Amino acid sequence: MRIRSYRALRPVPALADKIASLPYDVVSTAEARALCADNPLSMLRVVRADLEFPDGTDPYSDAVYARARENFRKLVDAGHLEREATPCIYIYRQQMGEHVQTGLAALCHVDDYDAGLIKRHEKTRRDKEDDRTRLTSDLGANPGPVFLTYRDQAAIDAEIARATEAAPLFDFTAEDGIRHTVWRIDTPEAIVAAFAEVPCFYVADGHHRAASAARVARERREANPNHTGEEDYNWFLTVLFPASQLKILPYNRLVADLNGLAPEDFLGRLSEIGDVSETDSAEAEAPGDVRVYLGGRWYRLALVAPPDADPASRLDVSLLQDQVLAPLLGIDDPRSSQRIEFVGGIRGTDYLAEAVDSGRAAVAFSMHPVTIDQLMAIADAGQIMPPKSTWFEPKLRSGLFMHVF
Repeated sequence: MRIRSYRALRPVPALADKIASLPYDVVSTAEARALCADNPLSMLRVVRADLEFPDGTDPYSDAVYARARENFRKLVDAGHLEREATPCIYIYRQQMGEHVQTGLAALCHVDDYDAGLIKRHEKTRRDKEDDRTRLTSDLGANPGPVFLTYRDQAAIDAEIARATEAAPLFDFTAEDGIRHTVWRIDTPEAIVAAFAEVPCFYVADGHHRAASAARVARERREANPNHTGEEDYNWFLTVLFPASQLKILPYNRLVADLNGLAPEDFLGRLSEIGDVSETDSAEAEAPGDVRVYLGGRWYRLALVAPPDADPASRLDVSLLQDQVLAPLLGIDDPRSSQRIEFVGGIRGTDYLAEAVDSGRAAVAFSMHPVTIDQLMAIADAGQIMPPKSTWFEPKLRSGLFMHVF
C-alpha cells in the first residue's frame, strides 16, 4: 500500500487540547454545544457548525457551511493553527484506561479507495456523504482522519517503536479522560517503505469521510483541465492502526415499541427462536449471546446461525435483525426505521435499562461486540455489515494534523 507524508495544518502545541475535538458524528448538536460552550477554539465549531445556531436549524443549510468556513479561517488567521514547513507523518497514540493503541497519520490515495484496496464493510447514507463532501470541498481540507486498520507487520511495529522514543509534539488528556500523544516524523522513508509490503487496508471507522474524500477528488479532477494525478486533492487523511491493537465495543439496540405484542407474548415468541433465561448480567459474554432488557429484568437470548450462513449473516447483529427485529418487531429496514435507536457501547448497559425504565423505549438489546477478524473476513468477501455493527473506542480526534489541498 502507498502512503504519503504531507504538510499538515495543525494546532500550535500549547493549544492542541483546546482545538482537538471528537468526530462530528458521535455527538448530537446539544452534546456538541455543551462540549465547547467555554471553548471558542474547538474543532467541533468547524465540523459541527450547526451547534452555533438555534435548535431546529437545518444542519445542511448554506449558513451552517459558511459558519464552518468562517470558524476554520479564524483559527488560521489568529495563528492558532500553523502549517508545517516540510512534509511529515505522525505517530498517534491513544490511551483509554489500560487500553493503548498506536497508529500512523499519513495520506492515502483515493484511487486505492476506489479500486477496493482500501476495503469497506459499510454502506454510506447519501445525506451524510453529501454533507461531508460539501464541508471537505468548502474547507479544502480533511479536518478529521479516516480510521484504517491493517494486519500487523513486525517491520512497521519496529519503526513506530523507534519513532516514539523521541519527545512528543502533543501530549494531553482530553475531557473524557483519554490521553492523546503525537510524534512528528520528518524522515518517513523507512515507514513508507514498510507500508509498501502491506497488501490492503480496511476502513474501521469513517466510511462517510472516505467516500466524501473520493467524491471531492473526482469533482476536482473534472474541474481541472490540467489534472496530472499529483495534486493534493488526490490524497486524504488517515490514521492506520495494526489490527491487534484495536478495541471494538458493542453497538446496542433500543426499540420504541413491541409492535403490538404484550411483554409476556414477546418473551414467548423469543423462546421459540432460542433459549431464553433470566440473568443478572447485562453484558453478552460470547457470540450468539444477546441480552434483552424488558419489564425491569435482563434476559439471556441464545441465537444460532444457520449452518450455511455467510460471514455477514453470522454476525449477532444480523441474527438479531433476521430472527427478531424484522419478523417480531416489524423493523424491516433498520437504516430508515424511526422505531429503532442504535447505542454505542461506550454509553454502557445502564443507559439501555434507563431508556426502557423511563418509557423512551420498550425493549433493549445488549450485544456482543464484533471482532476485528469478523470485520476483515466480511470486507475480504466484498460483503457489507448491517448498519451500526461496530463501535470503535477511543475515537480519533479531529483537528490534530489536518490535510489541506
